[in-house]
Amino acid sequence: MTSVAYLLALLVSIAGLLLLDWRHRLFYWDDARAALVVTIVGVGTLLLTDVAGIAFGIFFRGHGEFLTGILLAPELPLEEPVFLWLLIMCAMLGYTGSWRLLTARAAARAR
Repeated sequence: MTSVAYLLALLVSIAGLLLLDWRHRLFYWDDARAALVVTIVGVGTLLLTDVAGIAFGIFFRGHGEFLTGILLAPELPLEEPVFLWLLIMCAMLGYTGSWRLLTARAAARAR
């Protein structure tokens, strides 16, 4: 069970963010097409950065009992793209949530 703990923690975190997003219509539930494009481009770009770092010998796969041990490429664990998805979601939900709060505050001051 411990070999999938990290992956399960990532998936539970993503599910929680998706619920938050659904509740406030911030990212995926606001404009699903744009959100999907941002997610694919963001995860793809970060994966290319990871691959470049691996190729130059900068990045290495961590060894831990909480990883599945499944590799998508040398030194690239299965959990990495899931983590990158979580990272993109955190960034976009934080950005859109902050934008809405700041514009609502500015609109309230303008009244």
